[in-house]
Amino acid sequence: MIGYHIGMPALHIRNVDDAVISALKKRARESNRSLEGELREILREAAFGSAASVSEPVTIYTVSVPSDSSYGREDIYDDSGR
Repeated sequence: MIGYHIGMPALHIRNVDDAVISALKKRARESNRSLEGELREILREAAFGSAASVSEPVTIYTVSVPSDSSYGREDIYDDSGR
């Protein structure tokens, strides 16, 4: 039988020491995550650095406005003063 996975790929890691698993479970509890969620975060940090988050992209906008502009904050940012 040939199987395939729809969605995100999965990893399977064999021969993990019991002490490592125990420490990872403790770390997950302290972070209020499941073991699987904690492992995802560890892999994300290893791949992209601790400040990066793949699941939460950041968009940065810059606006240049002449000093004599009559535009207000709402006109520039369209955020109603948030």
